[in-house]
Amino acid sequence: MTAPPKIGLGLIGAGRHGIRYARHLLQDIPDARLHAVCRQHPEQGLDIPGSEAVRIYGRPEDLIADPLVDAIILVVPPVLHKDLCLAAVAARKPVLIEKPLATTYPDACIMVEAAARAGVPLMTAHTLRFDATIQSLLASRARIGQPRQLVLTSHIETKGRSADHADGYGRRGALLEFGVHLLDLVRVLTGEEIETVQCGLDHMPPGHPETFSKVQLRTKSGMPCSIEVARVAAGRVGRAEWIGSEGRLLADWTNRHIRYTDGASRSEEWSTALSPTVLTTLREFLRALQQHTSMPITGEDGCRAVEIAEACYRSAEAGGTIVTLPLRA
Repeated sequence: MTAPPKIGLGLIGAGRHGIRYARHLLQDIPDARLHAVCRQHPEQGLDIPGSEAVRIYGRPEDLIADPLVDAIILVVPPVLHKDLCLAAVAARKPVLIEKPLATTYPDACIMVEAAARAGVPLMTAHTLRFDATIQSLLASRARIGQPRQLVLTSHIETKGRSADHADGYGRRGALLEFGVHLLDLVRVLTGEEIETVQCGLDHMPPGHPETFSKVQLRTKSGMPCSIEVARVAAGRVGRAEWIGSEGRLLADWTNRHIRYTDGASRSEEWSTALSPTVLTTLREFLRALQQHTSMPITGEDGCRAVEIAEACYRSAEAGGTIVTLPLRA
């Protein structure tokens, strides 16, 4: 029996994060073929072992039109997502898009609706879902009994960003850039949609992108969830505290550690594995394409996370008032 042909992939975006995708595709996924890459400076080529046969484009539309490209991966500034997604959908090519799906909720809705109308698979790369600590937290959730409160915290260093970095996020800041991971995790961990949002920001986009946000959410069942997102000088933090009727789980995905404490204050601790989350994301995208199954993280999932972010910005603009979901796009 002959092996099925490898899926030809086109990667748009070869910056620091895009190169991670390219390296995994070339070195870690033998059943895929990175056929083409589009980058702002095509003369730079692709300095990765095994990339000699990869075609380099300077214009996204040329890569999308390439008949040997079966599916598209977007790892570009999110302000470019909508137009590139719509072009890929028009060419009837499945798309994997780095989070956030879009910089605004209306744009996210347009993308999801276009893909659905065309019957084109769309996946959002909320890579934190595949982190081993998050997976262990999910597997342990029954131990806390009835969930009563969820607290999520993410602090990431400021260094390493260009002066125009925020322009790629529509002049929105930390909440949309990496806090959107936590907005997605609330839905994943609780299994519920969000009903109300209340948010405070240290700065108001687009005049000045926020570097700190404090968000209070309430799920459909009424469970309170708190999120804190910040850009910091040093000391990365990624933590989830899940409190229930029978105990508490404290998960630290930065240090790959979980502690469970029961109602009698007895504790159990364990470490989790280092997670190649981008690699897992790519494998799951390809598996869904090969098996013709639904995407594990859909465009709709990405749209919901952007909708919650949009509600946060609307709340902050109104002085921290409560905003009810769903929003009108």
